[in-house]
Amino acid sequence: MAYTGSEDLEKIIQGCIRKNDKSREMLYKQYFGYALSVALLYNNQRDDALEVVNDSFMKVFSEIRRFNTSLPFKGWLRKIVINTSIDRLRKKNRMKNIEPDNEPVREEHLNPDAISNLTAQEIISLLNQLPEVHKTIFCLYEIDGYNHEEIAAKLKIPESSSRVYLTRAKKKMRELLLTHYNRNHI
Repeated sequence: MAYTGSEDLEKIIQGCIRKNDKSREMLYKQYFGYALSVALLYNNQRDDALEVVNDSFMKVFSEIRRFNTSLPFKGWLRKIVINTSIDRLRKKNRMKNIEPDNEPVREEHLNPDAISNLTAQEIISLLNQLPEVHKTIFCLYEIDGYNHEEIAAKLKIPESSSRVYLTRAKKKMRELLLTHYNRNHI
C-alpha cells in the first residue's frame, strides 16, 4: 500500500502505535528520503546522516503515541532528525565547554550573482566545509528558523556564542564562495 494522503498516513500511524511491522516499514519508506535530506544538512558524512535517520526513526516509533495527528508529520519528523543530529554532534564534540575565540570578524561583501548561480549541490558542498558547530548553528538559524535563545538551549552554549558562531559561519561561507568562484570581493 503506497502513501496517498492524510487518511492513509493516519492509518499508518495507527498501525505504528499498534507496533505493526508493515506500518512501520511503510512509514520508514515514505519518509526516509525526507529524513535523509534533513540529516545531510546537519551531518557532513553520509554514513553519519544515515545513522541519524535510523536513530530518528527508532525515536519516532517509540514516541509515535505522542504525535498530534492534527499537525504535519514532516514537521514532527524534522524536529526529531534535527535533535538527533544535535545530540550526535554534542556527544562527538563534547560541546559543553566550546567557546568561540575572540578574533574580530571582518565583514566582506560578495557579488550577488555568485549566490544566485549556485546549485543546491554546490551549497551543500560549501556547507560541508564549515566546522560542524558553525554548520549546525547556520542551519538551525538560517534554514530551520530557530532563534539564538533556542539554539543556545539546544546546544547548551551561551546565547552570545550562538551569535558569534553564526557570524563566523556566514563569514566562512563568503570566503568559500569567493574561493569557489575565484572572485575578488567588492
